[in-house]
Amino acid sequence: MSNDPKQPLSEVELIYARWLDWGTRIGFVILIASFFAYALELVAPHVPLDLLAKTWTMPVRDYRTAVGAPAGWDWLDLAARGDYLNYFGIALISLVTGICYLLVLPMLFARGERAYALIAALEILVLAAACAGVVGAPH
Repeated sequence: MSNDPKQPLSEVELIYARWLDWGTRIGFVILIASFFAYALELVAPHVPLDLLAKTWTMPVRDYRTAVGAPAGWDWLDLAARGDYLNYFGIALISLVTGICYLLVLPMLFARGERAYALIAALEILVLAAACAGVVGAPH
């Protein structure tokens, strides 16, 4: 891979960029669609709007108890609810970088670019650990 801005992008860089572009675009469309589904009340929310207005100033622990909000990946149980549909877009945008690294990792090894392959593999491990809740703020 080249750092020279005048040099054309390699096949690996183009594949990474193409998948990143499409993944973020799809995630953004999902976010917009899920917002309209929620705002127009096309899909029933888990937390009714009148209860939301009464609880959104609470500390997180109290709010989660009051409305039965899940922690971590437990949002998947409520994924069909209007106020949780947007999590699909958020999850996709969050996961797209790791997916891109997974796609180009075999190419990097095949091209003998071991340093870049190692960096990509480490990125995948860090992102997987973050998704699993191993690193980061507790929920």
